[in-house]
Amino acid sequence: MTATETVAPAKAGTGKFRLRWPHYLLIAAGMLVLLSLVRVIDGADDVTSSGTVSAALRLAVPIFLAGLGGLWAERSGVINIGLEGMMILGTWTGAWAGYQWGPWIGVLFGILGGALGGLLHAVATVTFGVDHIVSGVAINILGLGLTQFLAGLIFNVGHAKDLGGGPRQSPPIDPIKTLTLPVLSGGKIGGWESPDWLGSLESHHWFLVSDIAGILRGVTNGLSLLTVVCLLLIPLTFLVLWKTPFGLRIRSCGEDPYAAESLGVHVYRMKYAAVIISGGFSGLAGAFLVTVAATLYQDGQTGGRGYIGLASMIFGNWRPGGLAAGSLLFGYTDAMNVRGGGQSVHALLLFVTILLVGVAVWQGVRANRLRSQVVTDLGRREVRGAYVGAVLSLVAAAALLVWFLLSDAVPGELVSFSPHLTTLLVLALASQRLRMPAADGLRYRRGEAR
Repeated sequence: MTATETVAPAKAGTGKFRLRWPHYLLIAAGMLVLLSLVRVIDGADDVTSSGTVSAALRLAVPIFLAGLGGLWAERSGVINIGLEGMMILGTWTGAWAGYQWGPWIGVLFGILGGALGGLLHAVATVTFGVDHIVSGVAINILGLGLTQFLAGLIFNVGHAKDLGGGPRQSPPIDPIKTLTLPVLSGGKIGGWESPDWLGSLESHHWFLVSDIAGILRGVTNGLSLLTVVCLLLIPLTFLVLWKTPFGLRIRSCGEDPYAAESLGVHVYRMKYAAVIISGGFSGLAGAFLVTVAATLYQDGQTGGRGYIGLASMIFGNWRPGGLAAGSLLFGYTDAMNVRGGGQSVHALLLFVTILLVGVAVWQGVRANRLRSQVVTDLGRREVRGAYVGAVLSLVAAAALLVWFLLSDAVPGELVSFSPHLTTLLVLALASQRLRMPAADGLRYRRGEAR
């Protein structure tokens, strides 16, 4: 046994228990049961209502798209802090084309606007070797300033102004068509108006049954066609990056570009392609905001979603499935804010309390298991860390429980801050289990020694 080993392997050949899709489904089912129980106890019916679920999905999509852009860039070894600026470029170019030629043309131009930002980032970081953080911050500043200037120059004059444009907003854009699944969520089949079965079940507020009905109705009633397209990007990105030679080359550039170069991979070309695609996804996120979420461009419309998308990517461990889960989490907390959910967030205090108790129990069991397997000082420190984590989780759970019992609703100021607070908490709790690409953010020069 080497000096670097801390504990005996838990599983032969791996040393760690790896979660599979059935485990994730069981966890999701358990979370839903717990959420339903909390809703019944606190009477906060909006926690799993179809309106909340629909708003959460609508708010999660631009976060997911921005995070997807970050995933493509960082899998090639380029840190993309400029997601926010590329989103802003996508909002303006999408609105400029959308009000003139329709929303789908606006989506296309939004992608092109973001891709131009990605190209600029690639030129700076890949060709000239500029620090990735510096380049990303510069693009954020450039995107904000340029769109503000162009909005006043184009939207505040002539025909655009007559249509409702101004120095801080564009004329309205026609919305993209929505889909409603017949029979389950109402809608028409030919000339027949089908009943809204899910809506009827939801209105009874039964334990678990109404929650499932509300969630299903939220994702099948009034769903934008662009939302459907964006959701299909989850399996598409996985297939391209993990199941094709092109994706393998991109990921090899992010892990060891010099080894990839020795095998004949054109590293510069792969990095350029990935960062431009990254910008395109960020631009699509901006176009989503102006064609689905608000149907017009407004100054400050992105609201930091590019940064939250970056946090979702990190939370998801640089993989599409985890990124989607993180985006839904942040979108859900944002939906609580949009819908004025002081009472709903109050119910979530009890939900988080129970989760923290579960985390404390898990940390305690883990510490006891590690203590029986420790072979080095590093292992002993890991045991102490597990015990400390269990104690801190119990203290936090007790504090939240007291808050829940002594109040009836969460103040609006804290509700509005909940998406950002969730970002900080999730990254703090998940940081120890993350693994970024090995060469992410490192400067690469063809032919140089490592």
